[in-house]
Amino acid sequence: MGNITKSISVRDELMALYRDRAEEISANSASVLNAHREKAILRFGELGVPDKGNEEYRYADIESLFMHDLEKRFGDQKINLDIREIFHCDVPDLDTNLLLLVNGRYYKNGQMLNKLPGGIIAGSLAQAAKDYPEIVEKHYGHNTGTSKDGLVPLNTAFAQDGIFIYIPKGIRMEKPVQVVNIMVSDANLMAQHRNLFIAEEGAMANIVVCDHTLSAHRFLTNSVNEIFAGKGAQINFSRIQNEHNGSSQITHTFGHQETSSRLSSSTISLHGGFIRNNLYIKLKGEHSENNSMGLYLSDKGQYIDNYVFIDHASPNCFSNQLYKGVLDDTASGSFNGRILVHRDAQKTNAFQSNNNILLTDDARMYSRPQLEIYADDVKCSHGSTMGQLDENALFYLRSRGIGKSEAKLLLMFAFAHEVVKNIPVTALRERIDDLVNKRLRGELSRCNNCAIRCG
Repeated sequence: MGNITKSISVRDELMALYRDRAEEISANSASVLNAHREKAILRFGELGVPDKGNEEYRYADIESLFMHDLEKRFGDQKINLDIREIFHCDVPDLDTNLLLLVNGRYYKNGQMLNKLPGGIIAGSLAQAAKDYPEIVEKHYGHNTGTSKDGLVPLNTAFAQDGIFIYIPKGIRMEKPVQVVNIMVSDANLMAQHRNLFIAEEGAMANIVVCDHTLSAHRFLTNSVNEIFAGKGAQINFSRIQNEHNGSSQITHTFGHQETSSRLSSSTISLHGGFIRNNLYIKLKGEHSENNSMGLYLSDKGQYIDNYVFIDHASPNCFSNQLYKGVLDDTASGSFNGRILVHRDAQKTNAFQSNNNILLTDDARMYSRPQLEIYADDVKCSHGSTMGQLDENALFYLRSRGIGKSEAKLLLMFAFAHEVVKNIPVTALRERIDDLVNKRLRGELSRCNNCAIRCG
C-alpha cells in the first residue's frame, strides 16, 4: 500500500468513526463544545493526518501511529483501579491543588468543578461548558480555528473532556495547580482531551502538567491546550513528560497574550516512545513577553520532536526560545522553530536557540531555526548547535581528579540545568533536577510512586 493510500485510509477511517459515533460523542457534551464539532471534522477531512510531505512534520512519522489497533472510548469510563491509591506525586514539599485526568476524562473526586479562594474555578472542562458556557464560549477554539495542522480539528471533533482553570481579574493563585494526566487501560487505547486555561487581567497562576502511563499497553494521545493571558496577567506553565516506550504523545499548546502579559512555558521530556510537542504563541498585545523552554533526554529508539511558532503581532514585545537535548544510543529528534515578526511589530526583541549533545554516532537530531521578519526596527537572532561534549571542559574536570564518567555526567547535567532552572516552582525544580540526574545516569527515573511497574 502506497503512502498516499495510507494517508487517505487513515483520514477516512477517522472520519467514518466520527460519523458512526457522533451522537454518542455529543450526548453528554454541552452545546458550546458540540457547536465546533461538525466544522472541525470537515476541516480535518481537508487537512488529514500530517505526513512527511508537510514541512512542519518532515521528520515525524505521524501516520503510522494511527495504524495500530487502538480502542476509542466515548461513553462513561469505568476504571477498575483506585487511581489515588496507586498513584501519588512524590515531589517533596510540592503543595498544589491536584487535578487528575484519566484517559482524557476528568477523574471525579467529589465535585466536577472546584471553587478555590478568590473565585478561581478548576476541574472538568465538560462540566465548565455546562455551568459557565459564556466563559468557555469566549475562549474555546479562539486560536485553533485557523490551524493548518489536521490533528487540531481532529481533537476538536472528538474531545469530550479535559481540564478547565479560570483565574478572575486581579487574582493571584497562591498554590500551583497540578494536572496529572494518566493513561491506564487493559487494552491499547487512543485518547483526545482538551484543556482550557484562562487568566484574566492582572491574574497570576502556576500550572504544572505531569504525563504518566500506569499500564504497559500501547497508548496514543492527541491533546490540545489553550492558554489565555489577559492584560498584565502572568502564567507559568510547566510540563513534565514521563511515559513508557509504548506511548505516543502529540501535544498542541496555543498561547494568546494580551498587553503587558507574561507567559513562560517549560517542557521537560524525560521519557516516551514518541513525543511531538507543538507550541503556538501569539503576542497580540504590546509589551507582552514570552519565554519558551524545552529539555529532552532520549535514548534507545525514542523520538522527540518540538515545533515552536512565535507570532509577534504587536510592537515592543519580547520572546525567547531555548531548547536543549541530550540524545543517546539510536535516539532521534527534531526541532523546528519559527519566529514571525509582522510589519507593524516594531521594537521587537526575539531570540531563539537550539543546542544538542549527541552521545553516539547513531543518534540523530534535525534542527530548523527560522526567522521571518517584515519590520525593520528589531533585534532578532537564532542559532543551532549539535555535537559532542566539550573536550576542553572534560579535560579540565579530569585534571581536577574527577573520573571520566562522572565528568561527562557533570557536563551534561550543567547543560540541562540551563533549562530546568527556569521552572518557577522551587520544589518541582529541585525534583526535576534529581530526575534529570537519574535519567542521565541511565536509571529508571520514575517521578511518581506507582503500584504498577510497567517500565
